[in-house]
Amino acid sequence: EVQLQASGGGLVQPGGSLRLSCETSGFAFDDYAIGWFRQVPGKEREGVSCTSSGGVSTYYANSVKGRFTISRDNAKNTVYLQMDNLKLEDTAVYYCQASIFIGRSPYPRDYWGQGTQVTVSS
Repeated sequence: EVQLQASGGGLVQPGGSLRLSCETSGFAFDDYAIGWFRQVPGKEREGVSCTSSGGVSTYYANSVKGRFTISRDNAKNTVYLQMDNLKLEDTAVYYCQASIFIGRSPYPRDYWGQGTQVTVSS
């Protein structure tokens, strides 16, 4: 069974830091890109960052570029999102995501972690 479990959220002051973790199981972690998304109530979920299967290629939304760093530990089947210099507008529920090929299906299936709340407030 494919599982993604996000953790590490919390309450932090502007300018502070948090590190989110996405622990995974049930699939060949090394073979898949993993992404982080976030959502604020009433708004669409937006992509924040993504790492390729080998971790060589990364993507960052313009709003977090230079402040967030994504990394992965293939030995632990875990992806991290280091968030520095947090701003009020970073407040959201953060989700990790992977699109996994299951069985013989030619179409990947999206799997999501349960979300972790990040609140930036003074």
